[in-house]
Amino acid sequence: MEYTKITCTLTNDTELAREMLIAELGNVGFESFVETEEEIEAYIPSKDFSSGLMESENLLENDFFGFRFTTEVIADQNWNEVWEQNYFEPLVIEEECLVRAPFHENYPAARIEIIINPRMAFGTGNHETTHLMVKAMLKMELAGKKVLDMGCGSGILSILSSMMDAAEITAIDIDEWSTNNTLENAGLNSIRNITVKLGDATLLSDQKFDVILANIQRNILLADMPAYCRVLPSGGKLLMSGFYAKDLGIIAEKAASLGLTLTASFERSDWCAGLFVG
Repeated sequence: MEYTKITCTLTNDTELAREMLIAELGNVGFESFVETEEEIEAYIPSKDFSSGLMESENLLENDFFGFRFTTEVIADQNWNEVWEQNYFEPLVIEEECLVRAPFHENYPAARIEIIINPRMAFGTGNHETTHLMVKAMLKMELAGKKVLDMGCGSGILSILSSMMDAAEITAIDIDEWSTNNTLENAGLNSIRNITVKLGDATLLSDQKFDVILANIQRNILLADMPAYCRVLPSGGKLLMSGFYAKDLGIIAEKAASLGLTLTASFERSDWCAGLFVG
């Protein structure tokens, strides 16, 4: 499929501005994003892109951020090869968990091996937050547990939960592409105990989960934490990432107001994960 890439440079380049821009671009059909120190690259099927798309959705006129962008048509190509060459190398986390793609031919052995077909999405383990989530999970006891994976993306955390003998996993994401990718990757790893749902925290009802995993951006975590607590029994564990280390205090304060206790935190390249107990 042919894609159109826009490269965005923000005039006020902050974490919140980036989050808002990516969210707005996702709302108008952009499917995947690559963040660099200076720019954000966003990809959309060329059939869904028109020269007036940005102006028609008022993306260029808002009170919160400004940006300039350039446009480039990316010819139809083998996206697996693009990922292999540019973004996704086999990765071993904590000398225990190997994350690789189906197209990788040379990779080290590890106790746990997860195969992820990235399909131009997040969740390969190479981003700091996914790395932190996996690192923390490897220290947890998941055998026989009921696990909730919020913002499942590629499904990597759900798949790892199953490989660590979780009894059943519910994976939820607001993006249909992500839910489809989770199902695909579960099949690649012969995983059968993951239930995948399209939606957000409003899907959570009376079902209880022993462990909740949430690798999402800070503002969504703050907004959805009360919903997580409603389905987390006493003694249950909530592992969250997707925020910077400097924001751990804000996350921990909100968690404490809901009766959660921070028991461990992990940092990597200014990013953070926090483990909380109900």
